[in-house]
Amino acid sequence: MKEIQMVDLKSQYLKIKTEIDSSIIDVIEKSEFINGSQVKIFQKQLEDYLDIKHVIPCGNGTDALQIALMALGLKQGDEVITSDFTFIATLEVIALLGLKPILVDVDPNTFNISVEGIKRAVTPKTKAIIPVHLFGQCANMDEILSLAKSHNIVVVEDAAQAFGATYQMEGNRNVHAGAMGDIGCTSFFPSKNLGCYGDGGAVFTNNDTLAALVRSISNHGMKVRYYHDHVGINSRLDTIQAAILSSKLKYLDHYNLDRRKAAEFYDRAFSGCDKIQVPARNSKSTHIFHQYTLIIKSGDRDDLRKHLQSKGIPAMVYYPIPLHEQNAYKNLGYRTGDFPVTEQLCKSVISLPMHTELDIEQLEFITKSVLEFY
Repeated sequence: MKEIQMVDLKSQYLKIKTEIDSSIIDVIEKSEFINGSQVKIFQKQLEDYLDIKHVIPCGNGTDALQIALMALGLKQGDEVITSDFTFIATLEVIALLGLKPILVDVDPNTFNISVEGIKRAVTPKTKAIIPVHLFGQCANMDEILSLAKSHNIVVVEDAAQAFGATYQMEGNRNVHAGAMGDIGCTSFFPSKNLGCYGDGGAVFTNNDTLAALVRSISNHGMKVRYYHDHVGINSRLDTIQAAILSSKLKYLDHYNLDRRKAAEFYDRAFSGCDKIQVPARNSKSTHIFHQYTLIIKSGDRDDLRKHLQSKGIPAMVYYPIPLHEQNAYKNLGYRTGDFPVTEQLCKSVISLPMHTELDIEQLEFITKSVLEFY
């Protein structure tokens, strides 16, 4: 049996090696290393894929979130609501810009931000909501958008873990993650469902004014070279990374289908084990399984992880510490017990290997090893 990887990027690369290598060589031969033609080609491909007016590629997913918030013109002390159960970047950019992070607990089944929690958190100072589409499926966007509209609040989607997922809006209209809010953001970190071979990210919007601001901010605040209209940063998608992403984008839906097939195998295998809760699905969202995350109800998650490691099976805990308990953010004033769902998830979740190259032999070994523990 082939060695089991948490994410098997090399095997995925080898299947499209000729195409990837050719795209990289083309950039080098043209010497278009910064803002080359492949960046514009990839930008247009993304706009078509997402059915959105504007895609602005940038350096990474964290930059995408920061640039989006900068474009909104928020002032120090303005409140931004987001999830307590997610990667630190979402909270990090809010704090870096001098805004006030307002954390909200999550749904115990889907792990996405609680709409009821958002309702309780909204104040006259709330200026933005950042729903994170965690682990591969969308938050309850119709409810979030309706709530935001009623309070004149901007919605910035963090779609880094759900790029390629779709959500059924009112009127049975399917819209891609990142294309529903005022601004959407994503990361092309190598392990993402659409990943490059370095860092990369993008911002999406249908708003012409916001798009112009995002483009300017990501390029030192310039519209015309050497004329700086805004305080900006330097965040560009490297041309080689754009060429790689352009080659991989055509396979994204197939990649996501392979992930769903692996998830269905896991679901069937664990269906009879009452100590394990398989990932719940939001009925309005497709799930593309950036992670396949179990809830271990028996309280022995860490022992299970050690058992799997002894079998050569990697397993990860996303995330072991709630954001409100991180040392860097103790100044927010939250206490243990403020977010009981998140706190319990941090003690009980475990993610199994999930990628496009999992084969039946590996899946059988992983599931048998988990069940063997119980």
